[in-house]
Amino acid sequence: MTEPVRIPSDVDREDRVLANLTARQLAILGVTGLVLYGVWALTRTVVPIPVFLIGAVPVGGTAAVLALGQRDGVSLDRLLLAALRLRLQPRHRVAAPEGVRAAPEWLTSRAITGVPGESEVSPAALRLPAEGVTEAGVVDLGGDGVAIVAVASTVNFALRTPGEQEALVTSFGRYLHSISAPVQLLIRAERLDLSQQISDLREAAAGLPHSMLEAAAAEHATYLEQLRRSTELLRRQVLLVLREPVRAAASTDGLGGASPLALVRARRRRFRNSDVTEAAVRSAETRLVRRLGEAVELLAPAGITITPLDAGQATAVLATACNPDSLIPPSAGLAGADEVITTAASDDDEAGPATTTLDEWEGSDL
Repeated sequence: MTEPVRIPSDVDREDRVLANLTARQLAILGVTGLVLYGVWALTRTVVPIPVFLIGAVPVGGTAAVLALGQRDGVSLDRLLLAALRLRLQPRHRVAAPEGVRAAPEWLTSRAITGVPGESEVSPAALRLPAEGVTEAGVVDLGGDGVAIVAVASTVNFALRTPGEQEALVTSFGRYLHSISAPVQLLIRAERLDLSQQISDLREAAAGLPHSMLEAAAAEHATYLEQLRRSTELLRRQVLLVLREPVRAAASTDGLGGASPLALVRARRRRFRNSDVTEAAVRSAETRLVRRLGEAVELLAPAGITITPLDAGQATAVLATACNPDSLIPPSAGLAGADEVITTAASDDDEAGPATTTLDEWEGSDL
């Protein structure tokens, strides 16, 4: 006999254990209650109950707010732990994968220390989730596996007939049912730069066969220039991110994810197997390519085109995600931090130095 089962919209929500409370909430409230009861049992002979309540009520209220409160779907106790962890971490980080090297002795011997009103800066190495991007566009996540980023086109769903809408939903649902590994659908907004389009319009206007077409192209370029200066233009981009672990993933117990014991075991396993072999990385990349091909085939009937990003485009997407308010938007044409920028030698440099009047005079004397 079958019966319907309701699945919550937030599948990552923790399981409710007792009185519609999760295990974490029960632990916070229970530990706080036991501590307050122990303090009251030890001090009830010397401290009156009203005086005890003056200190116990704020503590209990704070524990209740931390256990029951949420901010953007995250519980307040997790936000508090994240704030403490951030406060204890180094404030100054530098991009040094090999570690922060000590300054040379000739520099430290002449350094001025102990400036009043300023604290000593002790930089630490910056550890990012992504360790690099290969030439094929695969993002190396270190011990967390590898990932690949692809751009997905959009479909105008509202203008379709009911039959076409049902076909689109069926095609997309077929892809969702085929997912067996982590997949992320990211919809992001970025600044739209029309400088290249404006420049192309003005260059092409002079070659148009009619003067009215040339005037219309110039007018449209002027309109785009005015639009670029007066408003902040944005464009939306849909990204399909496929991630593949380099190790066999452990099974999760329950709908709400892994239990605390499973998380501790996974962390120990991660530290024990910190070294990732090259064969495991190649195997994960092969599985990524196969999953990307499946996504292209299953989403094509819905009119969605999947285009994988190369190394430059994937790097630009990661840079934009880390610094979305940059004055110069990252692009595949910009050089990386570890690339050497060179310039081509001009014809004058290849021809050598020009002969001067002094050289001709010395040659005639000789």
